[in-house]
Amino acid sequence: MNCTAAHAMLNAALAEAHRMNVSVCIAIVDAAAWPVAFLRMDNTILGAIDIANKKARTAVLFQMDSAEFAEIAHPNAHAYTLENTNGGLISFGGGLVLKDADGTVVGAIGVSGASTADDIAIATVAARTLHA
Repeated sequence: MNCTAAHAMLNAALAEAHRMNVSVCIAIVDAAAWPVAFLRMDNTILGAIDIANKKARTAVLFQMDSAEFAEIAHPNAHAYTLENTNGGLISFGGGLVLKDADGTVVGAIGVSGASTADDIAIATVAARTLHA
């Protein structure tokens, strides 16, 4: 994940959040889960900062979207409490794995501050810029 791609994703996510009339935090990490870019929109709740970062980290560390991670980490699933590993993860949607054209994981994006469905929608719009 390079800085140019991360900024294009931030801009796309910001535009979509404005279009939806919501305020969110947007976190982008590289394939090793290190931060590349972050944005907190005005009036976004402070708790969303940590959540956006953890959504991105969860997606890249387990190479699955955080909504998929939720399917294996809920109380009746085979990996319950998995979110307590790796310094804390998130077991609900809004974190998406980012892959290049060859399918190689290059990073992840996490969005938080709106509803889970809106967070996922914003992250999806932003992720599309990788292949635009």
